[in-house]
Amino acid sequence: MENLIDKPSNFLDYLSAAPHRSLFLAGALQGVLTVLWWIFDLAGRYGIAGSMTVWNVAPSWAHAFLMVYGFFPFFIFGFLFTTYPNWMNGDKVKPSEYVATCVLMASGVALFYAGLLTHRIISIAGVELMLTGWSIAVYVLLRILLTAPAADKRHARVTSVALVMGWLGVAAYLFWLVSDSPMLIDFARAAGLWLFLLPIVLTVSHRMIPFFSSRVLDNYEMVRPFWMLWLMLGCIAAHGVLQCFELTAYLWFVDFPLAGCALYLSYRWQFQRSFQVSLLAVLHISFAWLGVAMLLYGVQSLVYFASGNFILGLAPLHALGIGFFSGMVLAMASRVTLGHSGRPLELDRFTWLLFLGFQATALVRILADLIPAIAPMFYVLAAFIWLACFGLWAIKFAPIYWRARVDGKAG
Repeated sequence: MENLIDKPSNFLDYLSAAPHRSLFLAGALQGVLTVLWWIFDLAGRYGIAGSMTVWNVAPSWAHAFLMVYGFFPFFIFGFLFTTYPNWMNGDKVKPSEYVATCVLMASGVALFYAGLLTHRIISIAGVELMLTGWSIAVYVLLRILLTAPAADKRHARVTSVALVMGWLGVAAYLFWLVSDSPMLIDFARAAGLWLFLLPIVLTVSHRMIPFFSSRVLDNYEMVRPFWMLWLMLGCIAAHGVLQCFELTAYLWFVDFPLAGCALYLSYRWQFQRSFQVSLLAVLHISFAWLGVAMLLYGVQSLVYFASGNFILGLAPLHALGIGFFSGMVLAMASRVTLGHSGRPLELDRFTWLLFLGFQATALVRILADLIPAIAPMFYVLAAFIWLACFGLWAIKFAPIYWRARVDGKAG
């Protein structure tokens, strides 16, 4: 009997033909849903449209959870399930493993939404399902890490540790839902950003941006200093710990060195030359936001240290979250989707314009914190721009995940 994974014949078989397909599709749907929900909440809360809705979880904490733990991980797991075997010459991830991860996590997100309107216990059950799916993913990736024959596993070790920290962050959020302990929600927030997302996206960037650049730019010197990666990861971890203990006045000690390293790498990775190839440029532009975001964090902390004034609000967070994280997800997901569907590795003008829209989203959201008088309208405007750009990206790319490769190959 023919293997249906080799020659898919229907919708579900196509979705399970490669690790990224079902997970990227779930991420695309969740990216649209979570911002739709956020716009609905913001519009009612600020009296722009409708009335304020009472949720069973504080909307700011629900929004943070849905973005950090309920959106980005679908793309991260889809990417790592694909790249871990390639990075380390390890065994491929089994369809039953990546499909189980996707189904459990997607079902958990759906229950979390249902619980927001009905009963908190339903949201708790949703987070438990997400944690179960996350556990399968961590087990599978750690198994590859430990059994693969490759000698150089540095990047994979970092991302594996970060995935475990993300698991702990989800667990902390789960226990916070049960207990309302401030310590747990503080840890969940800090772990999600500083011990999970940022280490993974930085480490993947450190490995992939110089590599992709060397493939398309002539006479390119591939610079990948590991000492600098360790320094940056140390600064990130220190920021997370200081954030947990609310020591905002001292963040600048680690934020400025982190910003300097990021900007240096942008320069050495030849940011200015990346615009020769738009599919490469989106990676470089996204990475540049890391340097900008950490400069903003450093300035805010230094001013707070000197005067006690908190001048930038959440502007640094959204420079990091929208500019760096969201931009890099769009860039990497586009590249993986094109390459693993047999399509040319070329970014068309439409997708390039959508990516530029993400940059506009980041700028509008930053302005909302810098100019309080326009904040409510700009909160909603930024969310609408993000939704329009990501929604159009999803409409364009999602159908690829349930269709055959255009070159006739499997996967």
